Amino acid sequence: MVSSLALLLPLVISAAAAPLETRAARTSPPTGCLAVGGSAQYKTVQSAVNALSTSSTTAQCIFIYAGTYNEQVLIPQLKSSLTLYGQTADTSSYSSNTVTITNGLSQDDGLTNDETATLRAHTTNLKVYNINLVNTRGQGSQALALSAYADKQGYYGCQFKGFQDTVLAETGVQVYAKSYIEGATDFIFGQYAQAWFDGVDIRVLAASVGYITANGRDSSTNPSYYVINKSTVAAKTGATVKDGAYYLGRPWRDYARVVFQETSLSSVINPAGWSIWSTSSPQTDHVTFAEYGNSGDGAKGTRASFATKLSAPVSISTVLGSDYQSWVDTSYLS
Repeated sequence: MVSSLALLLPLVISAAAAPLETRAARTSPPTGCLAVGGSAQYKTVQSAVNALSTSSTTAQCIFIYAGTYNEQVLIPQLKSSLTLYGQTADTSSYSSNTVTITNGLSQDDGLTNDETATLRAHTTNLKVYNINLVNTRGQGSQALALSAYADKQGYYGCQFKGFQDTVLAETGVQVYAKSYIEGATDFIFGQYAQAWFDGVDIRVLAASVGYITANGRDSSTNPSYYVINKSTVAAKTGATVKDGAYYLGRPWRDYARVVFQETSLSSVINPAGWSIWSTSSPQTDHVTFAEYGNSGDGAKGTRASFATKLSAPVSISTVLGSDYQSWVDTSYLS
């Protein structure tokens, strides 16, 4: 028995450490998951969420079959962890996603930012795999694809599409990996979250001027920190975006803290890199707007006077804490 285990153990370790690219498709519900769509019991994602236990501490999961679900989904605080799985032929990225959840609510409807979101994620210990989240409102109002409002949330191989305020990374520690984020105005924003964006394709839409991030850190004690690591920034395929139209970020509050590192920046990025909030309220006195090791035409030029060039990259543990491996699916990290 001991010798058999000794032979088996390396195989188990090898399988667990297999490259992400070799992962199989996910076309049926993992054991124990509620299922949505197709011939499954639940026809909407929200109905499956409503069927979850709010008192159990045992891990729960929902599998969503291929399709477009026209609805807004609110996940309340649960006592258990929760995983959402979208059907896909390739779990390693967003490129083969078949599940889209979409809505068109905006602040024009008399709603708060959070209330406009296609997915309102209010529970801790949440993992979301291979789901497209879309807000179709378009230009003219804040309209979220995602409102991430809790601690220890991870989004893997997902797509987030909107125009203004696409992703609200608001509270707690969060990770976005091997995903796609699209927008034009302040489309990665929030006030308190510590968020790590890893291997993310950031795509910008046609606009005369645009801003990728709008961090709302309001004091030196506020933990908020956004790091975009080993990602790409470019125009959306098919979109006509003039050179220099976009800024990496502007400060929603005057202690904003954002870093782009080891990321490919196309010519859509302005040579100044970073912008003031507005002429009447620059809000740059205490910002940390920094870069390290970026490449591409958008990494060139004389940066704004309030920008910083780092001598070393920021570590993931600095942003997410030393225990991040206990809740992050590290197989998706670069």
